[in-house]
Amino acid sequence: MAFLTYHNQILHAEDVPLPTIAQHFGTPCYVMSQTRITNNWQALDQAFNQQPHSICYSVKANGNLSILRLLNELGSGFDVVSVGELERVIAAGGNPHKVVFSGVGKQPHEIRRALEENIKCLNVESMAELHTINTIAHELGKHAPISIRVNPNIDAKTHPYISTGLSDNKFGIPIDEAENAYLTAQSLENLIIVGIDCHIGSQVRELEPFAETAKQIRLLIASLRAKGITFEHVDLGGGLGINYHHEESNFPSPQDYIGILCDNLNMPELEIIIEPGRSIVGNAGVLITQVIGIKPTFSKTFAIVDAAMNDLIRPALYQGWHDIVTVKQGSPESNAVYDVVGPVCESADFLGHERPLNIEAESLLAICDTGAYTNCMASNYNTRPRAAEVLVHGEQITLIKPRESIEDLLAGEKQCL
Repeated sequence: MAFLTYHNQILHAEDVPLPTIAQHFGTPCYVMSQTRITNNWQALDQAFNQQPHSICYSVKANGNLSILRLLNELGSGFDVVSVGELERVIAAGGNPHKVVFSGVGKQPHEIRRALEENIKCLNVESMAELHTINTIAHELGKHAPISIRVNPNIDAKTHPYISTGLSDNKFGIPIDEAENAYLTAQSLENLIIVGIDCHIGSQVRELEPFAETAKQIRLLIASLRAKGITFEHVDLGGGLGINYHHEESNFPSPQDYIGILCDNLNMPELEIIIEPGRSIVGNAGVLITQVIGIKPTFSKTFAIVDAAMNDLIRPALYQGWHDIVTVKQGSPESNAVYDVVGPVCESADFLGHERPLNIEAESLLAICDTGAYTNCMASNYNTRPRAAEVLVHGEQITLIKPRESIEDLLAGEKQCL
């Protein structure tokens, strides 16, 4: 990871030694890099050159208010999938007019709140939702800005749990039904068609699926224009992966990604919206954990650490791979091979299998590329308080979410006794 470097054999996040963070805030602890987030966002923004565009950060990737405030200051819009995420954007100072609302199961109260805040666009996922939005907009005396999420039936070549663009996924309206959906939307009095939307999946590692998606959307737009349906924007979703393994030298860059979208859509007159999440924050985070003890068995040796699957669910849920390194460098000759596991009472509670490490009890480890889909997916399983979160910028350390206490977890239930 670019923001992680060793100085005098000690791993630093930007200019902050990780042991300093562990000492002040305990472990496990999530650490985010302000510089890396800024650089990632600006790389996407600059890659558009003269093409009109909006970057709507996907809040579900990491919704910490301080992260959202930083992105808002950079000029970002936001992609939300619940009213809770919309409230996060508002609380962080974000502009609702720069928010697009996605998601296959928007509830009436969520649609109402979004319209009351005059968001940029509702991305419609079904014909039933189209009519629900029209009814609520009529009740509010408003005209709802909508785009229809088209399912292009394209294989993003990613994990099946995070694929969203195939015909057997729950998302969007099939592309061959999109024309009728737009004609229906055009006939409903309280809807305004402002765009067209699609999203094929997350952690996409190849450019070809993005190119094919843009081509299909271009053809659909041409067909719809022939029927008098026009657009202000094209929302091509997000999904660009990050290089978790680091040895892949040909991994697509933000410039490659934006270039393939613009070239294959080839509509410089329209605003292009993208909804990146992981590609902005994923490689800007690290999870610090401490070794509780070493447990050798007949078949393998376990390094038991104080982080667990409730802190980092990706290995158990998606078979996600994260590099695990020692915070203090040691002699490579003293390495042994460990399964890095947590204290949760599940055999699925592992953070990495067969990792060569030079460690002992109380050693600190850094689990890399944990800025996306980690803290936001954390739970209190086994009544484990969720970890603290800090943001580093140069030598500055800022606590952006305090560690929970057991009393925090029990408070609401105690009121019911």
